[in-house]
This record gives sequence, C-alpha cells and structure tokens, in this order.
Amino acid sequence: MHWIIAAMYIVFLSFILVFSLSQANNTLIYLFKRKKHSYQELDHSNMPVVTVQLPIYNEKYVIRRLVDAITAIDYPRDLLEIQILDDSTDETVPLVHDIVEEYKSEGFDITHIRRQDRKDYKAGALKYGMEISKGEFIAIFDADFLPKPDFLQKTLSYFHDEKVGVVQARWGHINEDYSLLTKLQSFALNAHFTIEQTARNVNSHFINFNGTAGIWRKETIDDAGGWEGDTLTEDLDLSYRAQLKGWVFKYLEDVVTPAELPAEMNAVKSQQFRWSKGAAECMRKNLGKVMKAKHLKASTKIHAFFHLTNSFIWVCMLFAAILLMPIQYCINQYAEMSVLLGFLSIFQVSFFLLLFFYFTANIVANQNCPWWKCVLILFAYPVFITFSMGISIYNAIGVIEGYLGKKSPFVRTPKFNIVDQKDSFKKKSYVKWNLNSISVIELVCLVYFSISAYFTYQLENYHALAFILMMVAGIGIVFCLSAFHHYKANRAAA
Repeated sequence: MHWIIAAMYIVFLSFILVFSLSQANNTLIYLFKRKKHSYQELDHSNMPVVTVQLPIYNEKYVIRRLVDAITAIDYPRDLLEIQILDDSTDETVPLVHDIVEEYKSEGFDITHIRRQDRKDYKAGALKYGMEISKGEFIAIFDADFLPKPDFLQKTLSYFHDEKVGVVQARWGHINEDYSLLTKLQSFALNAHFTIEQTARNVNSHFINFNGTAGIWRKETIDDAGGWEGDTLTEDLDLSYRAQLKGWVFKYLEDVVTPAELPAEMNAVKSQQFRWSKGAAECMRKNLGKVMKAKHLKASTKIHAFFHLTNSFIWVCMLFAAILLMPIQYCINQYAEMSVLLGFLSIFQVSFFLLLFFYFTANIVANQNCPWWKCVLILFAYPVFITFSMGISIYNAIGVIEGYLGKKSPFVRTPKFNIVDQKDSFKKKSYVKWNLNSISVIELVCLVYFSISAYFTYQLENYHALAFILMMVAGIGIVFCLSAFHHYKANRAAA
C-alpha cells in the first residue's frame, strides 16, 4: 500500500512540475517571438454584413450598458445586425423589450430573440440565433463586456485571408482595482491573455475562442459542425473542431475589450467550476482526435495536450495536499522510501517556474508600470497561489465529474454592474450560496489539512509545511468569503 501511495504522489507532483515547465516554455516563446500587429484599413467599398450576438440570461443590471456599447460600434447601420439572444426568466425580459424598441426607432437592425426553452444553454442560444442571422461574420459578446467603437475596424481586416476563421481579442478589466478578489482574478486572466494565447498563436498551435470578444466567419462554424451543448465550454470545443478542420485562428493581444470581473466569491466559484469542468469535458471529447490527426505537427499536439489537460492541475494540487501526511508517515516508517524526500522539493521548483510565468504576464499587462508596482506584483503571487489552492476543491470536483462524463447545468456568472468602489452587490439578486456537499467537503478538508500541517511541523519538513499552510489558508478564506458575501447580500436585501 505504501508504494501505491508513493506512486500516486509522484504522478501528481510530476504533472505539476511538467505543467509548470510548459508554462515557462510559453513565457520564453512569448518574450522572444511576439510581434506588434499592424492593422489594415477596411475596404469601405466592400464591407460585409456583420451579426453581433448577445447571449444573455437574467442580466437586468448590465443589459442597458451592454446594448449601449454595441450600438456605439463604428460600423454602417445597414450592415450591422444585433441579436439579443435572451433566455431570461426574470425582469430582464421587459427591460430588453424596451431597449430594443428604443434602438429600433433610431434605425438599428436589432431583434429580441426568445426561445421556448434553454436547451443546450449558451451553445443552443448561439445556434438558434445563427440559423436566422444575416451576417457573413458573427461577433459575440457576453453581458459583462464593453467593446470599444473600433472593435470591428480592427478585427475584420484579418479575414481578408480566407483561411482565417476566428479573430479573438484580449480581455480587459473595468473593475480590476475594486477588491483583492478582482485583482487576483485579473492576475490569472492576464497570464492567459498575454502569454498563453500569444505564445501558441505565434507558433501556429491551437488556441481557443474565449466565448466572447471575438468574431467568427460564419462558414467556419458551419464547417466545424456548429455549436454543440455537450460540454460546459462550448467555445473551447468548437475552437478545436474548427482548427482540426484546418481553419486558422488569429489572436490580437493589442485589441483589448474591457469586461466586468465577478466581485462576489460565489460567482467566482461557479465560473471557475464551469471553466474547469468544461475543459475536462473538452479534453475527453477532443484530445484523441488531436493526437490521431496526421496533418498536425508533434509540437502542436504537445501544446494541445497541455492546453486541454490544464484543468487537471486542480486535481493534482488537491491530491498532492491530501497525500502529504500519508507520504511523510511512509517515509518515516520505511527506510527504503527516504528517496522520496527529494520529490517534496518539486513544489518549490514549480512555484518559481510559475512565478516567472505570472510575473512576466502581469508586468506586460501593466505596461510601463513603476518599480513599486512591479514589487507589488511579485508579492501578489503567493497570495494568488494561496487563493488558487483555496478553490482547488471546487474545481477538482468539477474536473473529475468532467472526466467521468457526469453532466451538470450551465450556471452563468452573475453580473452586478460593479465598476468602482461606490458600487456593491448588496440588495441585488443572483447571490447564491448553500451549505451543500462541496461546502461540507471544504470543511472536512480544512480540518484534515490543519492536522496535516501540525504533523508536518512536528517532522520539521518546513518546505512541505509552507505548501500545506497555504492550502489551509486558501480553503479557509474561500469558504468564509462565500458565506460572508451571501450573508452580506441577503442581510441588505432583508
């Protein structure tokens, strides 16, 4: 049994190390190969019809802001179709009706589209709207995004290359400085939208449409088989199916589309769960196809492997922590297992490799930042890792469910129109938290990891102690914030 425990521990730590090495490799590619984009002017004598799709579900706090931003896009009105794909079940519906009527009277081609049910959730809504769309190209924006007026001017020109099927913009953040929670989210997203997307794209590896702030060639969607709702990340799924068909994706790091970050802990958890489980589902669905594709080079397959399995890091992080106490016990009991002590240092190596990745990304994202802000970014990293450990339970459960094929509904991330310090989610709907089975697991793990920390301290394994203490702190913070934000919102509402 002790060798089984050792083997499992080595597997989890080894994946963390290899994953960290892959991110460090992406960082080096980014630093040495990225280029500034030179934008071509659109041919105004031959501009295509563009359909803008806005898939929404119960977005009463942000729908006006969204539609105002879309109607401000610099593009001829007779060539711009706006579809509000509204699956709402609350007072968002009459709000949308009034907004649509208002902009129709101003000459906009805008429609309020309602379905009979929410079949396949967002994927189903996008598919339904596309079937009646007029555009040759389809731009998609979630309810929390605010595209700039020049969005189409900067993206459409890349479709002059008939092989290009998607142009994806970088996500910005309109409320990054609202709280520590929003800063930590931006810390993670900046790494994906600077280093990961750019590094893969410059080497012609697979990237993903991020569900919003991008534009598709309609033919690409049809050729790839259309939107499918069998995963929680329909955007990642369609991206891989399209690139397997040979379509080229273009990522524009310099085109930034701002969005609202979730400011409430339960919203963050539901979003992270959906992304993690959806990625696992897409891995199950598409990884085999990628590996069997004869037209793909080996390096593209390797990058696709780490792209599709990146959510497995949550499982590794959680189970490495769970196994820490048993593995230390085994090392003390069986002299032949002392060789495993070296594996305990893998976390330290991975910690510094990922520091290189995240620090570089956030320095770039905060262009020309003063030296003191660079120091803050450096000190923010261990806080970010602690927070990541805190949500590892929630995310790992999602990943395991995804691998096992267990289905769950698409739980959308609530938005509250929180932009600056005067804004709040108090007295607002959509804040949900219950003491469910995962909450109970969080509490059990909190007690177990606290015991593990004491055991590790007694053995004087201080490098392992830092890891387990960060896990204890992270889970405690995430659990308490979830309960506090729910209490705060409901007390105000009462």
